[in-house]
Amino acid sequence: MTYSLNWDLDSIFSGGSDSPALNERLEQLEKQINTYYQSVNQWDHSVSTNDELTTLIKQQETITEGFSQCNSYITALLSANVKDTQAKLLSGKLYALLPRWQSADTILSKKFAEISDNNWQTLLQTDAFSLIAFRMNEIRRDGHRLLSEAEENIINTLSLDGLNAWSSHYDTIVGTIVIPFEENGKVTDLSAGQAFNKMMGDPDPLVREKLFIAWEKAWQEKTSLLSDTLNHLDGFRLSTYKLHGMNDYLQKPLEYNRLKKETLDVMWATIQKNKQPLVDYLTRKANLFGKEKMEWQDQDAPIILGDLKEKTFTFDEAASFIIENFQKFSPKMATFAQSAFEKSWIEAEDRPGKRPGGYCTELPETQESRIFMTYSNSVNEVATLAHELGHAFHSSVMWDLPALNRDYAMNVAETASTFAELIVADATLKAAKTKEEKINLLDTKLQNALAMFMNIHSRFIFENRFYSARQEGLVSEEEITQMMVEAQKEGYHDALATYHPHFWAAKLHFFIDDVPFYNFPYTFGYLFSLGIYAYANKKGTSFEQEYIELLRDTASMTTEELAQKHLGVDLTKPDFWQAGIDMVLEDINSFMTLSEEYVH
Repeated sequence: MTYSLNWDLDSIFSGGSDSPALNERLEQLEKQINTYYQSVNQWDHSVSTNDELTTLIKQQETITEGFSQCNSYITALLSANVKDTQAKLLSGKLYALLPRWQSADTILSKKFAEISDNNWQTLLQTDAFSLIAFRMNEIRRDGHRLLSEAEENIINTLSLDGLNAWSSHYDTIVGTIVIPFEENGKVTDLSAGQAFNKMMGDPDPLVREKLFIAWEKAWQEKTSLLSDTLNHLDGFRLSTYKLHGMNDYLQKPLEYNRLKKETLDVMWATIQKNKQPLVDYLTRKANLFGKEKMEWQDQDAPIILGDLKEKTFTFDEAASFIIENFQKFSPKMATFAQSAFEKSWIEAEDRPGKRPGGYCTELPETQESRIFMTYSNSVNEVATLAHELGHAFHSSVMWDLPALNRDYAMNVAETASTFAELIVADATLKAAKTKEEKINLLDTKLQNALAMFMNIHSRFIFENRFYSARQEGLVSEEEITQMMVEAQKEGYHDALATYHPHFWAAKLHFFIDDVPFYNFPYTFGYLFSLGIYAYANKKGTSFEQEYIELLRDTASMTTEELAQKHLGVDLTKPDFWQAGIDMVLEDINSFMTLSEEYVH
């Protein structure tokens, strides 16, 4: 099969940034928000019938889906072309609708909080609301700490030119990043996304080193702008927390991820105890490159031993490989993935002008997803493609649920994606024909563990320290950069010869406005999916329905309850985390044994 490298956006709203259908939907959305606002204001919970509240929740669902549909489309336009100025204006137009919608939600949440405990429990036990009881309890909980409607409206309105604006400003700055690269006597201007892919994946160490120097220089030149952006974005967030009586900056991200602090702490503590084998792996990899210690830019570089020709996949080959191996675990996943390729849901073309990174976004009104990435034929890119398809599959099995019960958090969102990625990583490993190929593919698989246990740990350490310092006032760009290096040294257990001082500037995740602490959920999802993957390996395709049921519950209970119900494990104990880490240690042992003879 031949599949398109470009996604189909016209089936969502035709016409790109000038789409009449999009503008019509935005106008309709504004009217729906106004109607919802009036309805919430008029709702009297003391005399209300269940039908009235059901209507309110249905109105809220319609707005949530409409906003998400428009936002996903506009974001897609900007991702595919960072210079689409009209799309930026459309984004502003969409987000201008937020304050009134948020005001309506504020009023509803506060009214929920006014209902007596007895009446509330009676309400939740009715057929109309029992299915969404968990989410309604979350809304009521938030209602207890909300300020007045007028005060919340001020905060939400200021957010447009505060929190949201600073996040958007980061994207604008990234769009100006150009990294010149000379190859075969010809200079090419690379976008941030293109430069990153080449810097981390090129087999030539001199190319990687040269690009890393240029990469660091490019971000360093923007640090005064980016330090302002980070300071004000997180400063706004901290001020908002304080206004709502939250002095612990981790409270919100933990609540968002429906996770106990105890669970997070035991996860990191168990990882910390197991870092030495990862240090040994990094050192061995450096030795295979003829170095004593690992350089930052070499972490994801391929290991080419003997006369190995590194396996590559065209986009079409990657699609076939993913579909074939999804089939072994879940025929429904395979069918879904094939449909996504056939319907052109994926933007994969390698070209300038695209934003860096990759993501999957939902389109609830059409019950579809779209995937964005820059595909470059490597095994890593096949894994990324599988990862994003895992996200899309997760959404697909939940479309028939109420919108409130589809609002799963980032930590469990990363579970389905990482599960899909593991399927592909193991499949490529099993297909290896020589020792050199096995070493190469084991290394590719271990890069994920390295990112989760060391890179992301360093991001978490950095953000903790930055937020702590930011509570006391503005943090200088020099201090931020120093914090980043210190966090990397701690996170990597001093395993590297060089570090990435301006990683904080180059990493989009630090500048995302809607989800604070966009780091630890990845590590959680990775380890959680390892547990699910081990279970699935024992059960084969008979696990499919159990897996789907787990995914469908991801927004309807706490993470600890989800793990207990579907896996029978206690996340507050180290046993579960150690079991997942042990699977990684097995791969490290295999890598160390296979590669020993190549070290001189």
